[in-house]
Amino acid sequence: MDARDTEPRSSLVKDPELKKELHATLHARRELGPDYESALLDSFLEKVEQRVDGSVDRRVRRQLAEQQMVVARGGRPSRGGSESHFGERFGFAMISLILAVPLSAIGGVNGGLKGLVVTWCGIVAVNAVHAVHRWPWVRAGRRAQED
Repeated sequence: MDARDTEPRSSLVKDPELKKELHATLHARRELGPDYESALLDSFLEKVEQRVDGSVDRRVRRQLAEQQMVVARGGRPSRGGSESHFGERFGFAMISLILAVPLSAIGGVNGGLKGLVVTWCGIVAVNAVHAVHRWPWVRAGRRAQED
């Protein structure tokens, strides 16, 4: 083990308490020797895991609080922002276009012009149903019917 392995890089360890723990673990390893390396490593990793869990818990609580505030103000909670909706719509459109090529060939070969028209009507209908599913007034009407 060389000097680079025993000194933590400050850019990697930004938590001062965790940095102290790492220094203490490395110092203990030097004093106790390689026999205790596994136990020291397990102890340090447990502390890192606790830090990560705490950080994740705080973020989740913050996001839940933000969503509750949005709902309390009468809005809808977002499911990842408008970017995710765009990505989902774009992906669905691309898959539809990719699948349209072989479906058009099958419809055109087996049914001629009528088969091609039926195929494209089906493709348009599937995309229309997917788009309508995103409209809030359609979902509100559906919820009202369920009640």
